[in-house]
Amino acid sequence: MGERPKSVEDSAPWDRVLGLGCDLRVEIEITDFRVRDATALAPEAVISTKWSVSTEVPLAVNGQLIAWAEFDVCDGHLAARVTELA
Repeated sequence: MGERPKSVEDSAPWDRVLGLGCDLRVEIEITDFRVRDATALAPEAVISTKWSVSTEVPLAVNGQLIAWAEFDVCDGHLAARVTELA
């Protein structure tokens, strides 16, 4: 019988990097947004998009696609719910 694979928590090589910060990014494309729109932004401005709440968007860590997510509201905050790993 083979040896049981170690989990990430049990893996010594991961111990050194688990606490490091990383850049998590969820981006949506807004094709009809212009520079003049960006210069007119003010606090509490709402940017209208053609994306629906349940549309999957790419989720990247340090520029590397790791998953797909959809926007959700959690305790009054905008959240990204992971739907599929890349």
